Amino acid sequence: MATVLLASDLSSLRHELRTMLEGPELFIEEVSNGHDVRARVQRGDVDLVILDMQIGSMGGMAICMDLRHEESYGASEPVAVLMLLDRRPDVFLARRSGAEGFVVKPLDPLRVRAAVRALLRGEEYEDETYRPATVRAASALPE
Repeated sequence: MATVLLASDLSSLRHELRTMLEGPELFIEEVSNGHDVRARVQRGDVDLVILDMQIGSMGGMAICMDLRHEESYGASEPVAVLMLLDRRPDVFLARRSGAEGFVVKPLDPLRVRAAVRALLRGEEYEDETYRPATVRAASALPE
């Protein structure tokens, strides 16, 4: 059984995520303060941290960077991080912070579960829902 730590200062978001993910294969814990994430991860047995981008006491990017800093000098074991982004432009911040995956709000249960499964398998996950379609110039020309 994998342990997932949900970090958000919004109880409604934590409840929404718990509802999406709860099942026999996941043990879910919650924290409402960004400063509590590192302490919980350092106690061990956390397989995945899901971070809300906007947490009042310490934002998701700062929390992820803090975890990566602690891992870099062996103060804690590496843990996968899934960030919940508010806007598509936040993708840069998620990548820069070292998160293994991200999902853009509004949250879709299928995308969230797919992201969690991927990260627990050691893979990365990037939400492509709002990515603009790519148009190749050559295909737009008449023949």
